[in-house]
Amino acid sequence: MGKGSNIGFLLGYLLVSYICLCSAFYLPGLAPVTFCEKDKGGEDCKSEIEVFVNRLDSVESVLPYEYDVFDFCKDPSERRPSENLGQVLFGERIESSPYRFQFKKDVKCELVCQRTYKKDKEDDAKKLDFLKMGMQLNYQHHWIIDNMPVTWCYDVEDGQKYCNPGFPVGCLVTKEGRTKDACVINAEFNKKNTFYVFNHVDIKIIYHSGESEGWRGARLVAATMEPKSFRETNVKPTCDSSTPMEVPVTFSNDLSISYTYSVMFEENNSIKWASRWDYILVSMPHTNIQWFSIMNSLVIVLFLSGMVAMIMLRTLHKDIARYNQVDQADLIKLLSPNGKSTQPYEDAQEESGWKQVHGDVFRPPRKGMLLSVFLGQGTQIFIMTFITLFLACLGFLSPANRGALMTCAVVLWVMLGTPAGYVSARLYKTFGGEKWKTNVLLTALLCPGVVFADFFLMNLILWVEGSSAAIPFGTLVAILALWFGISVPLTFVGAYFGFKKAAIEQPVRTNQIPRQIPEQSFFTKPVPGIIMGGILPFGCIFIQLFFILNSIWSHQMYYMFGFLFLVFIILLITCSEATILLCYFHLCAEDYHWWWRSFLTSGFTAVYLFIYAVHYFFSKLQIIGAASTFLYFGYTMIMVLIFFLFTGTIGFFACFWFVNKIYSVVKVD
Repeated sequence: MGKGSNIGFLLGYLLVSYICLCSAFYLPGLAPVTFCEKDKGGEDCKSEIEVFVNRLDSVESVLPYEYDVFDFCKDPSERRPSENLGQVLFGERIESSPYRFQFKKDVKCELVCQRTYKKDKEDDAKKLDFLKMGMQLNYQHHWIIDNMPVTWCYDVEDGQKYCNPGFPVGCLVTKEGRTKDACVINAEFNKKNTFYVFNHVDIKIIYHSGESEGWRGARLVAATMEPKSFRETNVKPTCDSSTPMEVPVTFSNDLSISYTYSVMFEENNSIKWASRWDYILVSMPHTNIQWFSIMNSLVIVLFLSGMVAMIMLRTLHKDIARYNQVDQADLIKLLSPNGKSTQPYEDAQEESGWKQVHGDVFRPPRKGMLLSVFLGQGTQIFIMTFITLFLACLGFLSPANRGALMTCAVVLWVMLGTPAGYVSARLYKTFGGEKWKTNVLLTALLCPGVVFADFFLMNLILWVEGSSAAIPFGTLVAILALWFGISVPLTFVGAYFGFKKAAIEQPVRTNQIPRQIPEQSFFTKPVPGIIMGGILPFGCIFIQLFFILNSIWSHQMYYMFGFLFLVFIILLITCSEATILLCYFHLCAEDYHWWWRSFLTSGFTAVYLFIYAVHYFFSKLQIIGAASTFLYFGYTMIMVLIFFLFTGTIGFFACFWFVNKIYSVVKVD
C-alpha cells in the first residue's frame, strides 16, 4: 500500500507541476490589445496596427520558406518576435513587414514598394525564377494582425464560405490554357503559359468598440483580405486597372511589379474578442461530416468494446468456476474413504485450457532487455500524450497560442524520464535481468536516439534546400542539452528506484522445465493474431487521423481536442480489450508466449497507420519532388515509431494485469 501511494503521489505531483508549467505558455495570450485613434492613443491604447508575416508554405511541397527568401517588400527596420521551441520546431518564422495602418483610418491604393527586374542581370533572373516557382507550386502568404491570421474568405460548394488563413503568391495558366489554383477567380487570367502575381490586397479589419460597454478604445475581432492583380503603368498607382499583372514564363523583357494595399475598418459589436477565431474554425471544410463520422465511429467502437468485455467476463467466470470445481473434486476424491468422488469429476476434468500453462505463463521472455526498454519509453510517451491532450482540452494549447502544443509535448517528454527509467528497470528486474547499466542507457538513448537521427537527417535536407523549417544549430544544441542534461539524468533516477524495488511478485510459480506448446491452428499462431489485433484500434482513430494529417500536411487548423481526447480514451480501451481477448485465446490454446505478443498485437496499429499515411500521400496530397517525398516519409516514420511504442505499451500492461488477475483467482496445487 505504501509503495503504491508513493508512486501515485509522485505522478500526481508531476501532473500538477506540468499543468502549472504548460499553462504559463498560454496566459500571456489571454490579454486583449486595445486600439484607439491616433490622437486618442496612449500607453494602454495603441493607434498603429502592424502586420507580421510568417513563413510561406504549399500543399505541393513540404519545404516552407521565409518571407525574406522571396523578393517581396521588406521592412527596413525588421523585427522578429521571440519564438518558443514549438514554433522553431514547426518552422514558423515570424517577422515584421512594411504594412502598417492607423486605427480607423481607411486607405485606398497605398504603394508599399516596387520591384524591377532587368533581363540582363543574373541576380534579377534568379529572384524572378524563385517567385515563379512559388506561384507554380501555389505557395501561400500567412499574415498576422494582432496575433490573428489575416484570412481570405471565398465561396465554395453549396453556398458555404471558407476562410483560408493564407492567400497565394500568384497562379499559373499552363501552355495548354488550363487555369491552375487561384487563377480560376478571375476571367482575365486567360493568357497561356503565363504567371499572374497577386500584387494588391484589399484588407478589411473588423473591430469591437468598447464605448457602449464602458471601456476605452476597441479590440480587433477579424481581419480579412482579398488578393488582386493589377498592372500599374502610372507613377502613382490607382488600383483600378483591368489588366492583371502578368509574369511571362520566359523572361525576355524588363519587368516591374508594384505592391499596393487598401484597408478599411468596420465596427461589429456582435463579435466578442474571446470568440474571434470562431468564424475561421466554423468555415473549415467537412466540419459537419466530421462530427457525424466521429460519433458514428465512437458508437461502433463502444459497442464492440462492450461485447468483448461481456464475453470475456462471462467466459472467464465459467472457466474459473470449472477449474475450481476440478480442484474440489480432486480433494474430495482424495479424502473419500472408498476413493470415489460424488462430484461429476469426468465432466469437470479437461485436458486443455489456460490453467494448464500456469507453470510457464510467467516464464521470462526472450529479449527481455529490449521489451523493458520499449515499455519504459512507451510509458513516457503515454503520460506525455495524456497530459498534453488534457491541457489542450482545457484551452491552454489553442491555435491562438502558436507553438504551445509542441513546446508542451517536448517539455513533458523531457521531464518524464523518471517514469520511463522506473518502469523499464522494474520490469527488467522482474524478467531476471542483471545488466542494469545497459538497461538504463538503452532506455535513455535508444528510441530518442532513433528519433533524433531521423530528425537530424530531415533537417539536413531542409538545410540543403534552404527551407525555413531547418532547425538552427543553436536550437539543436538546446534540444541535445534538454535530452542529456535533464531527460537522461531523470531516467537514471527512475531506474535507481526501479532496481531498488523488489521484482514484481507473480501469483504462481514457474516450472524449471518449459512445457511443450501443442500444434496451433492458423488463427492462434503469432502472426495472424498480431495482424488482427491492430484492426479494431485503428478503426477508432482513422477518421481523426485524416484531420490530423490534414492539419500537418495541408496546413489546416486542428482545434477539436475534445474529440481527440475522447478518441484517445476509446483507443486506450480498444487496445486493451483487443489484446486481452487475443491473449486469452492463445492461453486457452496452451501457448504461453504472451509477453512480446501482447506488445506487438496492439503495437501493430502503427503499421496500419503507416499504410494509411502512404494511401493519404498518393490519394490526397499533390506533393512533388524527391526532397518533399523523402521528408514526408521521414517524418511519418517518427510518428509511426512513437505510435508503435504508445499502443504497444497500452496492450502489454492491459494483458499483464489480465494474466496476473486470472492466475491469482484460480486454485493451483
